[in-house]
Amino acid sequence: MRTTLDRIRHTLMFEIIGLLIVIPLGHLLFSLDTTHMGMVGVISAVVATIWNYLYNLGVDHALKRLRGHVHKTVVMRVFHAICFELGLICVLLPLIALYLGQTLAEAAPLVTSLALFYVVYAFVFNWVYDVVFPVPAAQAPQTSASI
Repeated sequence: MRTTLDRIRHTLMFEIIGLLIVIPLGHLLFSLDTTHMGMVGVISAVVATIWNYLYNLGVDHALKRLRGHVHKTVVMRVFHAICFELGLICVLLPLIALYLGQTLAEAAPLVTSLALFYVVYAFVFNWVYDVVFPVPAAQAPQTSASI
């Protein structure tokens, strides 16, 4: 299992590297000033973190109540991930549209692009992170011969 410090490093690296990619990309693709794109990135990161906590807490409680446990099948995990992203888009869309002074339809391509970017980015980042910072192997249980 990862330590608390490792999880903090993971989260900080994920968010900082993500913003370093998203801000210039958003500037190029959507012609947004880097200051505005930076705010969109920061707003998105904060909202996604809060949404992640609330969404997963809600899903875990629902699964526990309906099934008696929180274990998910592969199909459930895919459905879980899709619903997470759709929910995040629903939460972010009005916030970003309001911040940018745009209609929901005008802000939709940016918000959808952010969600799609972060799905791919999370997959790649986590894979690379696990290679660079592997989870320490579980220590073998001590036997009386090793004491």
